[in-house]
Amino acid sequence: MTDTPRIPDKPALEGLESVWGDAWEREGIYRFDRESATRGQIYSIDTPPPTASGSLHIGHVFSYTHTDVIARFQRMRGRSVFYPMGWDDNGLPTERRVQNYYGVRCDPTLPYVAGFVPPFEGGDGKSSRAADQVPISRRNFIELCERLTVEDEQQFEALWRMLGLSVDWTQTYRTIGDESIFASQLAFVRNVERGEAYQALAPTLWDVTFRTAVAQAELEDREQPGHYHRVTFGRADGDGIEIETSRPELIPACVALVAHPDDERYQELFGTTVTTPVFGVEVPIVAHHLAQKDKGTGIAMICTFGDITDVVWWRELDLPNRAIVGFDGRIITDTPAAITSEAGRAAFAELAGKTAFSARQAVVERLRASGDLIGEPKAITHPVKFYEKGDRPLEIVSTRQWYLRNGARDEELRSRLLTHGREIDWRPDFMRVRYENWVGGLSGDWLVSRQRFFGVPIPVWYALDDAGEPRFDEPIVATREMLPVDPSSTAAPGFDEAQRGVPGGFVGEHDILDTWATSSLTPQLAGGWERDPELFELVFPYSLRPQGQDIIRTWLFSTTLRAELEHGVAPWSNAAISGFIVDPDRKKMSKSKGNVVTPAGLLEQHGSDAVRYWAASSRLGTDAAFDPQNPTQVKIGRRLSIKVLNAAKFILGFEGSADAPVTVPIDRSMLAALGEVVDSATRALDGYDHARALETAETFFWMFCDDYLELVKERAYGEPSPEQASAVAALKTALSVLLRLFAPVIPFATEEAWRWSNTTSVHTAPWPTENELAARGEAGIELLELASLALTGIRRAKTDAKASQKTPVVSAAIAAPSAAITLLEAAAPDLRAVGRIAELDFVEADEFHVRDVVFETSSE
Repeated sequence: MTDTPRIPDKPALEGLESVWGDAWEREGIYRFDRESATRGQIYSIDTPPPTASGSLHIGHVFSYTHTDVIARFQRMRGRSVFYPMGWDDNGLPTERRVQNYYGVRCDPTLPYVAGFVPPFEGGDGKSSRAADQVPISRRNFIELCERLTVEDEQQFEALWRMLGLSVDWTQTYRTIGDESIFASQLAFVRNVERGEAYQALAPTLWDVTFRTAVAQAELEDREQPGHYHRVTFGRADGDGIEIETSRPELIPACVALVAHPDDERYQELFGTTVTTPVFGVEVPIVAHHLAQKDKGTGIAMICTFGDITDVVWWRELDLPNRAIVGFDGRIITDTPAAITSEAGRAAFAELAGKTAFSARQAVVERLRASGDLIGEPKAITHPVKFYEKGDRPLEIVSTRQWYLRNGARDEELRSRLLTHGREIDWRPDFMRVRYENWVGGLSGDWLVSRQRFFGVPIPVWYALDDAGEPRFDEPIVATREMLPVDPSSTAAPGFDEAQRGVPGGFVGEHDILDTWATSSLTPQLAGGWERDPELFELVFPYSLRPQGQDIIRTWLFSTTLRAELEHGVAPWSNAAISGFIVDPDRKKMSKSKGNVVTPAGLLEQHGSDAVRYWAASSRLGTDAAFDPQNPTQVKIGRRLSIKVLNAAKFILGFEGSADAPVTVPIDRSMLAALGEVVDSATRALDGYDHARALETAETFFWMFCDDYLELVKERAYGEPSPEQASAVAALKTALSVLLRLFAPVIPFATEEAWRWSNTTSVHTAPWPTENELAARGEAGIELLELASLALTGIRRAKTDAKASQKTPVVSAAIAAPSAAITLLEAAAPDLRAVGRIAELDFVEADEFHVRDVVFETSSE
């Protein structure tokens, strides 16, 4: 029987995303069946929750396709796949988008306005300045954040569905939803109870634009122009000590000069003092191993605080704090107490309120006038610390913040984190070193508090003393029963709202948790930790964490840390790390560089299967170049998808069943070769090498279509016979296997072709196995290879003779070694048919070639 009644006259890719996306949802194809699932049979994925602020880009399509290929493969292997999707709503990116989109900014001092209508909607922020944005209350601002993120999430979900992600859309979460806030706050409360979270007044990396603290993991170095200034510090004996600095404006914050303990030039000076130029403050000369003998003059000034090294020196050498930079990045108005001379205080008064740049110019002029500037400043380019999302260099200010112990000062915890890194199977393995380097290079605990608005509130209050000052050393921590809670609108335990802000009363913590402090709990958020213990027991630890290489130090490390602190285990057994997308110039695509490609148009133009093929063609950990003007791999993927449809239509049109005996040697040889392809592709996917699996299946598929299908189609079209039935059975068996092999990569085309002859989905069909083909493929693969080689030779002979491939041939000979001839004789009928050869002889020879081709004289 044929399968033609369901097959369209002209198969096409257009519209398949909608047709099958709706069918999958309707049929619940990707639903996680927790009722019948057992722990050992579950494959759980800790899916990255994309930031719901703005638009997805081609990098998202790239990495999420990698994950989806594995999810589909595991589902077809019989695993119950737990594949949720989260939305990372809270944090600075959302706040910035809301500011630009609605033309507003948050001012926590303002009262709430019911029914507030923003000045506009849809702004892109290109012409929006902070001064032009309408200030609104925190509550009004948060309402706008929630409104916009919901809209963005709907657009993201639509695109993910179009891409064909086999996500269980009943298993979704938002990092700012009540359940997520509960889990995030509960984990923090437990961290406090166990002594893992603590509060401290300490130097803090500070972004002056966003007025918020920044964690070590959020830093990036950017090359910036600057100048080295050679400056003289005075000594009591009248001599001077010359130092070089790129930040002369911090001389009034100088607390010491430092040199390496082995530097013979300065060893006799350790323990003596010098006087700062212009400001006249006496400071000591000290020794520390971090001083660089070969940098500048070999001796540097320690300021509070110019950079992270200053913080290390300040802490380890027990130096005073004379910070002069405020939260706005400007010089503070209060003169440091250490500056006592009239001239020094006058000089500092000149700096008060200036930006760092203006203060630098003023100090340089003062140094030049006093004769303490040696020569002219020397132009340099040097790395400067920035917040990864910021536009201005970071400052270091003293603030009270919450920290989470991360192993930086705890060797035992650091060792456990490194052990977990070794317990995880990294795909590819070389990515492990990035994790280990990060853990080994931690210089401080994780700063988890942020001075922002849209996020998870820190569930803490502080009692006020009789003078109305907070007792920070005795925080009041929320109980589990109170969670989720916002201390700014809920009274502290044991108090009522009337006592807020009054002496003897309380004040709520205004800071929120760093967005990574919530995102680091994605296994717990998705798995129902402390909310659905049965589900969490089934899925945790997870089977897979897929993610980008650039957030190993943030997301992967922080999740491992939280799992260790809460559960004492690694959170997953595998970590799949995708590479970057780079533009044709091999530059990483990013929004900041302006070279990002959004995927919607690409999906509409070429089809989702084509784009997925491009993504799946790249191995994990490998960067992939993408040229939107000439997406070669995407076009190849579209060609493959169309060929799959056309080959399926052609094969299903033959009379006969896939269950008939396969008796002809060439048919059995083809199935044997396909069995090896299945084995190779399966091993590749088991090793998370989707690109290798795709390459293996695709190579066979084109040979199957170009050679085998052409070789046997005449027999398959013939009158019913055991030989005709063998060809049809082999073709339909191979089609079934190939559709399943391709299903994880091109799910829409394979589903379309599969449903022409099946009532259920290809994506719930069992993954093919070599054993499935073994009984029918005992002839071995050599015959198929030889027959393909012979067919190629026949075609080339006709081409060389400038004859059509349909031209009849009176006679031809195939020269080959005797062993090959023995095999090829079994394929002679098919070779004669496809080559239209009346008489085909085999001649023993050392080399394989087609010869003595004689065409009919009447042939065109």
